[in-house]
Amino acid sequence: MTPQELVVRMVPPFGGWLALSAFALTDGSALRGAAMIVFLAAGPGAALVRICGPALAARPAEGPVERRDPAFERHSDLLERLMLIVFLSVAVALVVATVFIATHAFSAQRVLLALTLLTTVAAFCPRLRASPPRTAKGTAL
Repeated sequence: MTPQELVVRMVPPFGGWLALSAFALTDGSALRGAAMIVFLAAGPGAALVRICGPALAARPAEGPVERRDPAFERHSDLLERLMLIVFLSVAVALVVATVFIATHAFSAQRVLLALTLLTTVAAFCPRLRASPPRTAKGTAL
């Protein structure tokens, strides 16, 4: 692993630890709110999408037949990843918050700490391998 890959891998957990440290700021601080919103909207999802990146890239997007845009595949894959990052982040945050509510232990600090720990663990997980494409009968090509 190169140092650049390590830095990219550690950005989402760093955002979580930064959001946790923002609790030291005063209530209602714009910086505190911004740090939490950015992490909750992108942090956990970015770590999870990084894990399944090769599996997502195994099947590239197919463009429209009548018009061939040379950058369609790249733009479509980028948009897919960005939307997955946001949706996965929101879904994980909702599940974690629901667990804390169900156990009568809900607080913003606990939810943020749990999400930061999950993001840190996901950042250390290896990437999934892409499986070979399958035919109609389910056998590999």
